[in-house]
Amino acid sequence: MATDLRGNPLTCSADAARRLDVAMTKFHIYQADPVAEIDALLAEQPDCVMGHALRAGILATATDKAFDSELQPTLAAAERLAPGANAREQAYIAAARRWADGDLTAATETWAGIAITHPSDLLAVQFAQLGDFFLGQSQMLRDRVARVLPRWDRDMPGYGYLLGMHAFGLEECGDYARAEAAGREALVVDRRDGWAAHAVAHVMEMQGRAAEGIDFMRTTAPGWSPDSLFAYHNWWHLALFCIDQGDIAGALRLFDERVSAGGFGQALEAIDGSALLWRLWVLGHDVGDRWSLLQQPWAARISHGIYAFNDVHAMMAFVASGDRTAQRDVIATLERAAAGGATNAMMSRDVGLPLARGLVAFGQDDFAGAVRHILPVRGIANRFGGSHAQRDVLSWTLCEAAIRAGDAPMAQAMAAERLAAKEGSPVAQGWAMRARALARPMAA
Repeated sequence: MATDLRGNPLTCSADAARRLDVAMTKFHIYQADPVAEIDALLAEQPDCVMGHALRAGILATATDKAFDSELQPTLAAAERLAPGANAREQAYIAAARRWADGDLTAATETWAGIAITHPSDLLAVQFAQLGDFFLGQSQMLRDRVARVLPRWDRDMPGYGYLLGMHAFGLEECGDYARAEAAGREALVVDRRDGWAAHAVAHVMEMQGRAAEGIDFMRTTAPGWSPDSLFAYHNWWHLALFCIDQGDIAGALRLFDERVSAGGFGQALEAIDGSALLWRLWVLGHDVGDRWSLLQQPWAARISHGIYAFNDVHAMMAFVASGDRTAQRDVIATLERAAAGGATNAMMSRDVGLPLARGLVAFGQDDFAGAVRHILPVRGIANRFGGSHAQRDVLSWTLCEAAIRAGDAPMAQAMAAERLAAKEGSPVAQGWAMRARALARPMAA
């Protein structure tokens, strides 16, 4: 019986097992194109069931309906081969099917179950952590990895990648010192590990260490940037640091040269593009015609309604560009999703719709309305996924909306929150100064 390089069972040839190892390693560090590796393998050995299962998992967790035309045939091929597969491979197929059918929670728990049975299965841990990320389950981002760590040692192939995953989970749980140490250690093991670098960037973002963050990302970029499928997100983190330091030209240059480099061909890239420009636009900076680069990619996805997090970021582009028709289409998509029965129904109902309506209000200069929609939802926004850093755009919008609404008590409260988290942030200090200016006439 063949196994992967960590001893997990496979029903394929030894040659196919080694080629799967290559594809999985690329996926672990989001380097090059793991799907191309799988496609080359399946062209020669179409009965490699784990090849189909791996391909399905990668396509499914892109949370992008644009890949559905590839995902569904891949799943069908895997399911045809499933009767001859082992239990582990069958579980992978079942997880991908559950995700494709909209049950993100069941899919995530299925991958997590594989890791419990096969603790050296790094792929299962990775898919489970991705599921936790899309579900906004901060504690499980940490604990899925913590479950298997005692069964690993530093000599096992992929140990550094496991550390990088743990670093991100620790960061999302607020354990910043351990997160940074684990992320830096993972980069010592493999400087190409963009996920580990991104975990350290998250620590610095949450702690308001923008100047250090700029230096760290620029220093480590020669390792994680070349031939990377994930670099756009790390460049996005660098751009956030630039904004916080007042380097707006630098942030826009990163958008032009790095964040938009892939042409927003996948939803995850478009999310970062929208989130970056929205932060600048909310602050009143001129972003030129850059929103036009995002309108078509989002317009092609409006009606899909598979993940409310995507829809809210699409709304940012349509609000900032003043496209009222597209705004109505996004609301209609969220309303349809909210009436459904999949995981996204809860996400759309509880979080997506109120946030989208808040963004629309902001774009119509109804800043009090924006606060009214966004404020009650911000505390439960983890329900529609993303990281703390990504969801911080909500607090960002609330600060600006409260100030523009002339609501001195709310503006001071929002600014106080920012200063408590990021005392040295020029952006936070600017909000605090404007909030105090609102309060002075009242005191007089």
